[in-house]
Amino acid sequence: MPALLWKKPTGEPNATLILAHGAGAPMDSAFMEEMTQRLVAHGLAVVRFEFDYMAKRRLDGGRRPPDRQVKLLDRWRRVQASVRQQVAGTLAVGGKSMGGRMASLIADEVGADALVCLGYPFHAIGKADKPRVEHLAELRAPTLIVQGERDPMGSRPTVEAYRLSSAIELLWLPAADHDLKPLKASGWTQADHLEQAARAVAHFLAQVPAGKRR
Repeated sequence: MPALLWKKPTGEPNATLILAHGAGAPMDSAFMEEMTQRLVAHGLAVVRFEFDYMAKRRLDGGRRPPDRQVKLLDRWRRVQASVRQQVAGTLAVGGKSMGGRMASLIADEVGADALVCLGYPFHAIGKADKPRVEHLAELRAPTLIVQGERDPMGSRPTVEAYRLSSAIELLWLPAADHDLKPLKASGWTQADHLEQAARAVAHFLAQVPAGKRR
């Protein structure tokens, strides 16, 4: 498995998104694969990578907790710098859950054109009284967060009480959980929600000019 996993559309991509995995699943998990395919179908180039702990798990099969935050952020910086050298147009950072949260912590620092988070972990499960949102109040990067309305790490009623930057746009998916999977009774499917997310991300990034924040 390469250090950077690229997937590009036919023709010139409208933008490039570096998409990091969540805490417990690799860059080629079912969610990451399907989301990547849908984003590419909407004209985006997607670059995936793995944090060091996950890359080691791939080698020996052993389960490991995520690396310390300082190490996760260092990996993000190195990946972003590498991809930046290869991309002329709009370059966004983002990811699923933890991967998106780590991207949000470096987005302004590295001058990312935009930030995309899929299922943002606003707080640990059962700890809504300890939100991870302080930096989101001052975020400057144009940001799209796609969130399930019943996400146990940030439901709609909980998140709407937080103070978030005006640069952040939230797309709420009805009856969806942290993996953007809805209740069966809702009439929606996870495929419906992933497609809606992909369309929204593609539309959002099409509005973001390249290079203005570098």
